[in-house]
Amino acid sequence: MSAVLRLEEVWKSFDDHEVLRGIDLGVDEGQVVALIGASGSGKSTLLRTVNLLEPIDDGRILLRDEDISDPRVDPDAVRARIGVVFQQYNLFPHLTVLGNITLALRHVHRMSKRESDAAAVALLERVALADKAKAHPDRLSGGQQQRVAIARAIATSPDLLLLDEITSALDPELVGEVLDLVRSLADDGMTIVMATHEMAFARDVADRVVFLDAGRILEQGAPAEVFGAPREERTRAFLARFTA
Repeated sequence: MSAVLRLEEVWKSFDDHEVLRGIDLGVDEGQVVALIGASGSGKSTLLRTVNLLEPIDDGRILLRDEDISDPRVDPDAVRARIGVVFQQYNLFPHLTVLGNITLALRHVHRMSKRESDAAAVALLERVALADKAKAHPDRLSGGQQQRVAIARAIATSPDLLLLDEITSALDPELVGEVLDLVRSLADDGMTIVMATHEMAFARDVADRVVFLDAGRILEQGAPAEVFGAPREERTRAFLARFTA
């Protein structure tokens, strides 16, 4: 399989605080990689550097062998190839659900209104929200808003989908509907890197689990290895909080 994403010795600091310390990570086509670790371990910052929301201090980030961390790269052109869903839904409140999904299709990918509307309706059917096309975000539940955000992120058929703790702001009863959608995307072969505290989901859906601790990748491997027989004491201590 070809690598969609590679991080090579990536370092990132905020003032004197090193948040990412020599990250090496590869993600192959169709692979689901789950980033786990305590709050502050660097998961969200890693995702933000991949989407060029945070510049790195050293190292390289490659998207399909293109060095997107090169300061000469057009960040908007890179972001057009990466879908991102954050903890908060970040939907435009003044636009309808349909308008939120068609915005990038029309303005970045230059689709006609008819084409973009048809594509958006098909996506809303996929996420079981076709009946909400004309609603505004404030009329939706948190789980519905997050499903719209995912539909918007995949509307442009991105090379890579980044998911940053997408269930952390949801009521517990709404978490399942969002994770079921992510599971279906994984089953369809989408390349996904997700930061998550949903350990059972990471164990069941991810192809590889990456444990970050204090800005470093301390351990990684197949879910059965990381969850079933972690090598590092720090990994065992972290996972014990979820399996006790």
